[in-house]
Amino acid sequence: MKKKMQKAVITGAAGFIGFHLAQELLKRGWNVIGVDILTDYYDPRIKQKRLALLKKYPTFRFYKINIAKYAALEKVLKTEKPDEIIHLAAQAGVRYSLSNPWAYIESNMLGTLNVFEAAKRLKFPRVVYASSSSVYGLNKKSPMSEGDRADTQISVYAATKKANEALAHSYNHLYSTEMIGLRFFTVYGVWGRPDLALFKFVKNILAGKSIDVYNHGKMKRSFTHVSDIVAGVVALLEQKPQGRNEIYNLGGAEAMPLLDFIKLIEREVGKKAKQHLMPMQAGDVRETVADWSKAHRDLGFVPKVSMHQGIVEFVQWFRANEKFLCTLQEPKQ
Repeated sequence: MKKKMQKAVITGAAGFIGFHLAQELLKRGWNVIGVDILTDYYDPRIKQKRLALLKKYPTFRFYKINIAKYAALEKVLKTEKPDEIIHLAAQAGVRYSLSNPWAYIESNMLGTLNVFEAAKRLKFPRVVYASSSSVYGLNKKSPMSEGDRADTQISVYAATKKANEALAHSYNHLYSTEMIGLRFFTVYGVWGRPDLALFKFVKNILAGKSIDVYNHGKMKRSFTHVSDIVAGVVALLEQKPQGRNEIYNLGGAEAMPLLDFIKLIEREVGKKAKQHLMPMQAGDVRETVADWSKAHRDLGFVPKVSMHQGIVEFVQWFRANEKFLCTLQEPKQ
């Protein structure tokens, strides 16, 4: 008897992580249903490029809908009847949340409520959803583990992600839908977002422009290659739903100071960066370093891509696509 082909709905499928997850599942023989509204926080043309790559797979379908509109979302889920819902759609970015908090409440909170409510009404056994290392806020402990207190968020973006975790706990308690939240730590890789540090640094260094270095470079991050994030999600999907409510850190193999990160980029690009040293950005935190031992224990998660490997790959990709990437509009602030 032929094994049934698995089907997943991925919200935010035209986004950076959503695209990479969709591509991996398609390669593994899944049916993937992409959902995205293609907002213009950063230039939608890079989202269209990602979608064009996904549309080469015959088992990919795409719906352009706003998940903040409940009826449209429920219609897709009723029509497609997926085995899994992976909810990655969100308004991203810390700085933009200072100027347009409404976008974060609509997308990250109302959109997430709609995903959880649709899963409940349609009796889907599980929702896997994206959270963020930013929920740790002013937590001083490092590395950060899931059992640490996380009630001092310092940006609207982080507050919406923490609110989603609380909402997931409620839905799990009330309706027994399995809720798995994944706290991503500083994800990078090819087809990455133009508002992220690696993209901006490579673009400006190649162009001979200065790069903004916040807190005078006194920052530290668990930079996480997108393929390691995808591997963690796939490992989770290979487990049957058990009615759990869990949160997992998915963080990189190396925690690196920002100035060392810049040196790696300079070495690969072959040019020194003109550094514009700046004070700490409002809403940002000095250090986010992941303790991923829980994900290792439960999911077999082991980040494998070194910073050197990841930056070499990214710079090669950027150079190959430089003409297009340098025409992208600046992300909103």
